[in-house]
Amino acid sequence: MQYLLDRAESASVPITPLRKAELDDWLAAQPARVAAWARAAGFTAKAASHLLIPGESGEAERVLLGVEAGEDIWSYAALPTALPERGYHLDAPLEERAATLAALGWALGCYAFDRYKTRERQPARLAWPEAAARVEATRLAEATMLARDLVNSPANDMGPEELAEAVRAEGKRYNAKVNVIAGDQLLRKNYPLIHAVGRASAREPRLVDLRWQGGGRDVPKVTLVGKGVCFDTGGLDLKPSSGMLLMKKDMGGAAHALALARMVMDAKLPVTLRLLIPAVENSVSGNAFRPRDVLKSRKGVTVEVGNTDAEGRLVLADALSEAGEDSPDLVLDFATLTGAARVALGPELPAVFTNDDRLARLLSEAGEAEQDPVWRMPLHEPYRRWLENPVADLSNVSEGGFAGAITAALFLREFAPEKAAWAHFDVMAWNPSARPGRPKGGEAMGLRAAFKAIQSWLPS
Repeated sequence: MQYLLDRAESASVPITPLRKAELDDWLAAQPARVAAWARAAGFTAKAASHLLIPGESGEAERVLLGVEAGEDIWSYAALPTALPERGYHLDAPLEERAATLAALGWALGCYAFDRYKTRERQPARLAWPEAAARVEATRLAEATMLARDLVNSPANDMGPEELAEAVRAEGKRYNAKVNVIAGDQLLRKNYPLIHAVGRASAREPRLVDLRWQGGGRDVPKVTLVGKGVCFDTGGLDLKPSSGMLLMKKDMGGAAHALALARMVMDAKLPVTLRLLIPAVENSVSGNAFRPRDVLKSRKGVTVEVGNTDAEGRLVLADALSEAGEDSPDLVLDFATLTGAARVALGPELPAVFTNDDRLARLLSEAGEAEQDPVWRMPLHEPYRRWLENPVADLSNVSEGGFAGAITAALFLREFAPEKAAWAHFDVMAWNPSARPGRPKGGEAMGLRAAFKAIQSWLPS
C-alpha cells in the first residue's frame, strides 16, 4: 500500500474520473484547448481508458479517466503503471464506497511479483481518496496480494513446510494458535489420505491447523479448508510437461483459504475460526500411491484410486472429515480441483457448489457487489452413481469423464459436515493473460465475494 499516500504531493496531478454520459458536459465547461485536445485524441471516456492533458508548458496538468457507470475497481487499476511515475490525486468527490473501490483498484494495479526480479519501474502514487475506508481497502488489497504471492512462488520455495510457515506467520500476526501434524504422525493421528498422497515426496506431507477466537464462545463456528498441493506431477499417472508447467499453483486453494482467514481475523469478525490446510507434494517414487490402490479415509470410507492425478480431492477428504468433528456452522473449501470447471466457466469465473440455497444466494449477491463473481454449479445427485465402485465405497474419479467438476464436488460432499452450510470453490487461481490490476500469474478469485458472504451470513 506504499503507493497510496496520506496527502497529495506538492506537484500532484489531478485525475478526473468521467463516465461516457458525463464527458460532453464536462468538456463544454473546460477551456477550448482542453476540449480540442480530448476530441483530437479520440477520448470517449471508455472504461479504463485515460488521457493526459498537457498544460501550456507541455507538462501534464490533468489526467482524464474513463470509468464504469457504476462503482468501479478496474478502471483505476489501469493507471499506476500507465501514468508517468509521480504523484496524483482525484479531483472528483466520491462517496465512501466508490472511493474505497478506487483505492483498492489503485493498490491492485500496483502489484507485481518481484521476489526474484526487480521491477522495471515504480508505479505512480495516489493520495488516498478523501472518503475512502482505508482499513477496508487495505484489508482487501493485502489479502489479495498474499494469495497472489503464495501462488506465484515456485515450488522450490513454496513446499509443504514453507506453506505451513506462511500460516504460522499469519497466526502470529493475529494471535491465533497453529498446530502442524507432519510425516508419519499423519498415520498415527488418522489422516491416511493426506499421508498417501504426500508420502512419495522427500518433503513431508502435513496438516496445518489454525484456530482463532473472535468474540465470545457462543459465536458461530466458521471453518475454511484449502487444497495445499504445492506441486503436482500427477503421481504415477504422470502429467505431460505442458500439464505440469503451472502446477506450482496447485496450492492455490490453500492460498485462498489463508487469505480469507486473514481477512476474517483482521476484521475481528465474531466467529470461532478454524483453518485447515493439507499441504503435500504429489511426487513419484518407489512408495508413491498407485492406480487401483484402495485407501481408507479418516472417515472410514474406503476409496479406490482411479487416477493418482485426482489427488486434491483425497487430501481435502481427510481435512473435511476433520472439520466436521468440531460441528461447524459454516464450511468453505477452496481448491484448484478440476480442468472441467475451467472448460465450463473459463479461467476467470470460479465454480461454486453448495448444499445451502441461502449461502448460494449470499455468494452470488456478494460476487456481484464486490465485482468478484462466482457461479453456482449443481450437485446433480444422479451423477453420484458414477463414483460407485465394485471393490471400495467410492472411486476418486468417474470412469466416463463427463461432468468432472460435478463428480469431484459430489466426492467432497461425502466427507463434508452434513449439518453445516458448506460451499466448495473450484478456482483457477491464475490469470493466463494480463488485465488492469490483474497481471498474468497467481490470482485470488472469489475471495472478496466469500468474505462479504461470511459477513452477510453472520447473525446481525
